[in-house]
Amino acid sequence: MAWPRTILHADMDAFYAAIEQLDRPELRAKPILVAHPGRRSVVTTASYEARPFGVGSAMPLARARRLCPQAIVVEPRFERYAEVSAVIMRVFGDFSPRVEPLSLDEAFLDMTGAENIFGPPAELGRRLKAAVLEATGGLTVSVGIAYCKFVAKVASDHQKPDGLTIVAPDEVRAFLDPLPIRRLWGVGPKTAPLLESMGLATIGDVARTPVERLEKGLGSLGPHIHALALGEDSRAVEIDREAQSIGHEETLEHDVRTREEALPLLLRAADRVGERLRSSRLVASGVRVKLKTASFRLLTRQARLSSPTCAGKPLYLAAERLLGAFPWDEPLRLVGLAAFDLSSDTAPRQTELFDREEGEQQTDLDRALDSVRARFGDDAVRRASDVDPRRRRDGRARK
Repeated sequence: MAWPRTILHADMDAFYAAIEQLDRPELRAKPILVAHPGRRSVVTTASYEARPFGVGSAMPLARARRLCPQAIVVEPRFERYAEVSAVIMRVFGDFSPRVEPLSLDEAFLDMTGAENIFGPPAELGRRLKAAVLEATGGLTVSVGIAYCKFVAKVASDHQKPDGLTIVAPDEVRAFLDPLPIRRLWGVGPKTAPLLESMGLATIGDVARTPVERLEKGLGSLGPHIHALALGEDSRAVEIDREAQSIGHEETLEHDVRTREEALPLLLRAADRVGERLRSSRLVASGVRVKLKTASFRLLTRQARLSSPTCAGKPLYLAAERLLGAFPWDEPLRLVGLAAFDLSSDTAPRQTELFDREEGEQQTDLDRALDSVRARFGDDAVRRASDVDPRRRRDGRARK
């Protein structure tokens, strides 16, 4: 059966943990947890050596350490992860001009028509995996190849780590049918119990259910998951897709209660976000502040910037103005800042006539500080507010 399209999904294996093991040979073949130390911290990534103990991403670190007491906790280095991600994305770009990054460690590639260059799907997958391994000095990637994005995404997770799964068009139903319903996009903790109450446990069960019954039980989501269960997904690889946001948030060892206490945390977050923007050659046109109260109530406010930036100072100033819009009626356990509406720093744009020089000077200063930290370590240049031992907290960045 002919392939109408050839869509590849590439997903790096335990990306953050694998980079730590690559850079530090003493960690290889050992269970490690990438997480900031702290009473309220969560696991960012667990190595494959730790996963048999039931440890996984987003799990509270305290619980992960109980499940796997021999695990080594390693603090995340997001600048390093972004650096390796740029290498990987360049490799993907060597294989196809149609690349849709989903995060630092995964992407879709539209390889339709590339058979004459790279060979059939199996050979294509092997060549891409070998190229990533060589370019990164030893990191593995799992690859799924199918005629649509959904099936390729499911396939890439099928034989992790270091997997390669090809699902030909005439094999899609046989591949999908036995899989659990939670593998369907859009089926999560709320939707899965509804499907189970209808007697549906596998993707095949959903595919064989009349779409009218699914629509009655799930509304507009019903026809969507029915189509996916049949392997129908016409979405294109979006080559101009930009990262949705870059952020940094801190789960605090001790709650903060006032706006003044939150300001140093926002300043530190703005510095980290600006550094990640610059390393990714991106600028942001919006800022979002995220607060979580002691009762786990999540509060967010956001604003547009007067001009796109990758400098920490304008990000912080915008976040500072947003703090006045929060109620401040209970203590906070988390403070975070994210930059959104991202675009390339080389894209043409309208600039502010009077603020341009100041903004360029600020960015030049930030880039100089980036260079110092890259050469001498993250602690080579620090803000005074970060030196105060009374302000020890657990930071957690996100993509």
